[in-house]
Amino acid sequence: MLKFLIRRLSYGLLVLLGVVVVVFLLFQALPGDPVAMMAGQRTDVITREAITRDFGLGQPLPVQLGLYLKDLSPLALYEDTPENEDRYAYLKLFSADNQVFTLKSPYLRRSFQTNKRVTEIIAENLPGTLVLALVTITFATVAGIAFGILAALKQNTFWDHALTSLSVVGVSAPSFVTAILISLLFGYYLSDYTGLNMTGSLFVTDPLYGRQLMLRNIILPAFTLGIRPLAIITQLTRSSMLDVLSQDYIRTARAKGLRYWRVIVKHALKNALNPVITAVSGWLASLLGGAFFVEYIFNWKGLGWETIHAVETLDFPVVMGTTLLVALLFILINIVADVLYAVLDPRIRLR
Repeated sequence: MLKFLIRRLSYGLLVLLGVVVVVFLLFQALPGDPVAMMAGQRTDVITREAITRDFGLGQPLPVQLGLYLKDLSPLALYEDTPENEDRYAYLKLFSADNQVFTLKSPYLRRSFQTNKRVTEIIAENLPGTLVLALVTITFATVAGIAFGILAALKQNTFWDHALTSLSVVGVSAPSFVTAILISLLFGYYLSDYTGLNMTGSLFVTDPLYGRQLMLRNIILPAFTLGIRPLAIITQLTRSSMLDVLSQDYIRTARAKGLRYWRVIVKHALKNALNPVITAVSGWLASLLGGAFFVEYIFNWKGLGWETIHAVETLDFPVVMGTTLLVALLFILINIVADVLYAVLDPRIRLR
């Protein structure tokens, strides 16, 4: 287990490195002046030169990339100055001359637009995406497994054909198209009956009552995001259940007189869940990363909404920070999924 985790985490670090390099190079090819974004067009020359020096923007491209990787590294060597200590909030391990070897959290720099730390921006938007993702994946998993079991047990009946057809439609429909249609239908035309809004976030600021929690605003984006994973989980559960139900040990369990639902739940469903876990883990990582267009269409303040806004304004540090977080979530969730495989199926060994 330990060797498996070390190896997978090592591969994950290489993936993160690749993400940093690709996104960094892509943004260098885009137009825009980061110094003007941070300082404003009318700022004096001294301020602009200070910003250029702090971010290494006047350096060659490989040097800029090296400086960014140095900011991300938990171990780094810096000049021992009050400015560096305040910027990186590091712990001094040892020093020599005017250099200090430090232990610190990754420094994602500051937004070009607001000058806020990227970690603060992520912390502000992550709860919205986290709540939306968990509600969505819970809805999709519970309903998808239930529908898949029903379709498998009622094979070649009306229920099987109806659920299979609906799942095909659910997989085929693009999320951004579905989001627009659902927002218009339930949030506008039928709003008098549903009581739902076309757009809205988890927290809404009211002029009279201040910041309020609005749980109803999560219904439409969660339903929209849940359609595709629900359809895929339904199909996977049905296919896997049909395969397991045809195995000899299921017929043996039935022949021994075990109760029907005990055979279905304890023996068949447990062994049919591996492909479902793969789908759930992949979708959860995607949802935690921010379902970009759905969050944007519903004006749901989360990582997806913030990332699209940052791309529109060429706010490189924010885009890089959210992209790295998404990549990290994918890596960690896939590792957890592999461990769950071994827990559910003793035949699988982690190597």
